[in-house]
Amino acid sequence: MEKREREAILGEWTRAETTRDRRERQALADDLEGSPLRGKPLRRRLRNFRPAVDGYLAALGGPLPWMLRLREIEELTAAHERALARAREELGPGPAWRRAVERWDFGDVNELIERHNRYYPAESRLPMDPRTGDFALVGGRSYRREPLDAAWALERFPD
Repeated sequence: MEKREREAILGEWTRAETTRDRRERQALADDLEGSPLRGKPLRRRLRNFRPAVDGYLAALGGPLPWMLRLREIEELTAAHERALARAREELGPGPAWRRAVERWDFGDVNELIERHNRYYPAESRLPMDPRTGDFALVGGRSYRREPLDAAWALERFPD
């Protein structure tokens, strides 16, 4: 570091008060004049928190991969429910409906669910629960999603 630069940095703290400095000091004193907090210690603002999702979105310019994957899982699940409802109306209850449900292809959404279950803890930086040795609950339940199958479909649209 050059001598002139070092003196500029150090001199910042020891330089003589300027007119501008006096005006700023006076403005601060005027602002404090009627303040109920004058002479009292300020409340400490602790910053021991994890960044929120909105911070991620702002910093990265869009949703994270796990967010996009969850949205796609929800959309595909809703599409399967609509298609199953139409098929149920057409076939009605009985063996034809049960055969149709057993042959139903849930491969697209189940692949996303499998990827979600594998990658979500790392992508979302999910903490571990030391008591169970597993990842912490998300919203009171496990982050894992169950794959869709005939039992899932028949639960929603009984035979």
